[in-house]
Amino acid sequence: MKNQQLDAVIIGGGPAGLNAALVLGRARKHVAVIDEGRPRNAVTREAHGFLTRDGISPSEFRQIAKEEISAYPSVLFVADTAVSIAGTDGHFQIATAQGNTFASKKLLFAIGMKDRPLDIPGLAEVYGKSAFVCPYCDGWELRDEPLVVINKGAELMHFAPLISGWTDRFTVCTNGPDELTDAQREELQRNQVPIFDSPIQNIDSDDDGIVRQVVLEDGTSIPCRGIFFKPDLVTGSDLPRAIGCDITETGSVVIDSFGKTNVSGVYSAGDAASRVHQAIAAASMGALAAAAINNELNIEAWRENG
Repeated sequence: MKNQQLDAVIIGGGPAGLNAALVLGRARKHVAVIDEGRPRNAVTREAHGFLTRDGISPSEFRQIAKEEISAYPSVLFVADTAVSIAGTDGHFQIATAQGNTFASKKLLFAIGMKDRPLDIPGLAEVYGKSAFVCPYCDGWELRDEPLVVINKGAELMHFAPLISGWTDRFTVCTNGPDELTDAQREELQRNQVPIFDSPIQNIDSDDDGIVRQVVLEDGTSIPCRGIFFKPDLVTGSDLPRAIGCDITETGSVVIDSFGKTNVSGVYSAGDAASRVHQAIAAASMGALAAAAINNELNIEAWRENG
């Protein structure tokens, strides 16, 4: 595939990229979706909170999405990784790891986020099975169960009241200094939340990845049925930064309300451009960005012909 001339290239094939491809395909635009097939939520057995798709596996979600998009022949799926981008608005050149090159008028980064390696022994074995990051996604399945929350500081004080809507049986492990004020510790005590700052030695689980207990270095063992933890995330690709997109302190691509970045012709959507990491929110952002891209393309063509 050399020098494919396209209206848009979408980098990333999660909910944001797929919904953008659907909207652009229906708008009769020629689009390539470049995706390496390694989604962050691959560890998750079920995705929740997406109307008509509650409880679906991430792989089945993608399969159904691609089947629906296949009705629009102007959308091409490319199993590859974008590695470099050159050019400017209207004349972008995208090169991939497998040696493909694409010429595209517009770009949409739907690159998501990636987890840094999990440095707590045993956490990788339970991630996506009984350890999760979002109670909106997985809190219902762990309602009223004894849980361990691995978090600290200001983010803990946001998360503790949130998780209490699903269970009041949770213990906090800060895995080192808690980074709390005296007032914050008192607030947790008033709500009868046990808190331990000893580092975590390991997470003990069964063969199915269901956690049994969290063991601390001071010898404390905390039995539990589930874990919620704060992941350490990085943007799914360095390409937005490499081509000059503004990036926030938390690593998100800076966009306007329709997904447009500060670089002309470049858009972003989904988890890479938001701190609201939910599939349905990502899909919505992809749809809006696609509509903005289509509008921009149509206006440019209109003016060229006028």
